[in-house]
Amino acid sequence: MWLCSQLGAREHYAIPRALFRQGSLDHLLTDAWVPPGSPLAAFGLSDRFHPDLGEAPVRAWTSRLLAFELAARLKRLSGWPLIVARNHWFERKVVACLSESRLSGLGSRPVVFAYSYAARDIFCFAKLRGWKTVLGQIDPGPFEEEIVAAEAEIEASFAPNWRRAPTDYWKSWREECEAADRIIVNSQWSFDGLAGTGIPKEKLSVVPLALEIDVASVSPKAYPKRFTAGRPLRVLFLGQISLRKGIARLLNVARSLQSQPVEFLMVGPIQITIPEDLCSNRKIRWVGPVAQNSVRNYYEQSDVFILPTLSDGFGLTQLEALAHRLPVIASRRCGQVVTDGVNGLLLDEPTTAAIEEALLSCLRNPDQLAQFSENATVGERFSLSCLGTRLCTLPC
Repeated sequence: MWLCSQLGAREHYAIPRALFRQGSLDHLLTDAWVPPGSPLAAFGLSDRFHPDLGEAPVRAWTSRLLAFELAARLKRLSGWPLIVARNHWFERKVVACLSESRLSGLGSRPVVFAYSYAARDIFCFAKLRGWKTVLGQIDPGPFEEEIVAAEAEIEASFAPNWRRAPTDYWKSWREECEAADRIIVNSQWSFDGLAGTGIPKEKLSVVPLALEIDVASVSPKAYPKRFTAGRPLRVLFLGQISLRKGIARLLNVARSLQSQPVEFLMVGPIQITIPEDLCSNRKIRWVGPVAQNSVRNYYEQSDVFILPTLSDGFGLTQLEALAHRLPVIASRRCGQVVTDGVNGLLLDEPTTAAIEEALLSCLRNPDQLAQFSENATVGERFSLSCLGTRLCTLPC
């Protein structure tokens, strides 16, 4: 039986959902849980629930989380100090909960799962009791930071306030890795990145993410015979608008394609400084963050999804796009979802030139996009059932 610790709603709660479906979830321990109809949804927590876990044993600290966030705001915490404080707050809550004898899993030898950067204290508690520990590593760790640091130096105008993580942040992460019996990564890219920073390969298992969302039967997209000023190619980026996601390179391409019938839809929290010429560019629509239940609208409006990431643990938005029959242009520096020339295009390297070439190929070949859309589906290997089987057969 698994005790699953999860800060936030990442991956649509795929891991606890997969474990619950397998009958292997003892408890989900999470920061906030807001069932439909709860007045707490008004505090921006409407996505902190999943109907698949409506009957699951869940422990959460929703009101305490709101109190923490209010106190952090009064203290003017932001950036790394806020991230670190929130992670530690959550770990303390989970450890206190695990200390309670009424949690049924404590009578056995449970597997304790926690995501990276909020797992150290939880694992220390578990190891003292002889429990097994599994770390869900969300990214390639310090390997990724070096990539972003190099980009921040080159593209300083986009991110003048970018900062490295504190030294203690990586020290705590190393201790998490040491205390983990098994470390799950979601892509070969992450596997190689962690191995390159000294994490033993024998501890690592590649387990792709899963996606099962309530999307009615979606037909392949219709495309015009050619794209024009009146019917331009609509390119969607959805996610964190940050250097790590390759946004500086994508925006430089947007500049160079201003005379072409191409529009860019930028959806997600903006974590860069947007230059004035791009703010006023009529071919770029800056949407900002949207609620999860509104995401589908943007997939439906678009002709192609792009993820030119410099580094990603997986890139779940690739699966979301394919679930909506939307072709994907993706970097190889993330999870292996796109089959080049079948349901989208792969960028061998996410360079400005490669991004521009891929977009021009889509612009000039709408028939190719139509074929990609025909092939855009989420396969069985990304199902919750497959994820649950992989988790329950991990060598710990």
